[in-house]
Amino acid sequence: MMLSARAIASAGRETLGLEGEPLLILEEAVEHPEGLVDIAARSAIFADAASGGDNFYPGRLAPAPLDYVGALGRALDPLIREAYGLRGVALRHASCNFALATLGPDQLGLAQRLPHVDTVDPLQFAVLHYLCDPKLGGTAFYRHRSTGYETLTPDRLEPYRSSLDREMATAPPGPGYVDGDTAQFVRTRLVEAVFNRIIVYRSRLLHSGHIPFPQALSPDPRKGRLTANIFLTYRPTV
Repeated sequence: MMLSARAIASAGRETLGLEGEPLLILEEAVEHPEGLVDIAARSAIFADAASGGDNFYPGRLAPAPLDYVGALGRALDPLIREAYGLRGVALRHASCNFALATLGPDQLGLAQRLPHVDTVDPLQFAVLHYLCDPKLGGTAFYRHRSTGYETLTPDRLEPYRSSLDREMATAPPGPGYVDGDTAQFVRTRLVEAVFNRIIVYRSRLLHSGHIPFPQALSPDPRKGRLTANIFLTYRPTV
């Protein structure tokens, strides 16, 4: 399943927050996206949701088809290279899961009630393909108030963790999904979910799923907040 020519030609780019990290947005991304929903509903094997520890995703995950992952990675590669100024690197790894948010607000662990990053690796990119009704929510990006960080790098990780640990000790968030500004974070951008929209961003950006109506979440891939979550990792060629 390839990117549509229309999506490639009309791919939009913007910058996020004060740090100006690029964000790519592609509309009507693939032909016949309903086929992906059918695969998720008929044959995908979803693992049970987990709320403890450092698990960030508030729901169930299942492997996505390898041909879809490979085709999408190859099609997005030149767009990512141009948007992020990548030179002297090669695409080395691609992984993808169908993701289905299912946890209720009172089931969330602490890590799921805060913005997070997937990695501090500057050469890993998150590709999020929305396969759900827009009302089920998109993706939000954040700035940490006390440090001013919008992205986490290896040298920022320890001061960020120390600051956040102090904040959590005195004023942890209550039950529920993060929604807009909080005592610790400022929302810098909200990307609404649109069926068959793809967004691309560095995995080191502080972000969170936007779940405005958690009561509408469903374990049924045809009804719930289904996305395909892809990670593309580059490495230097020398």
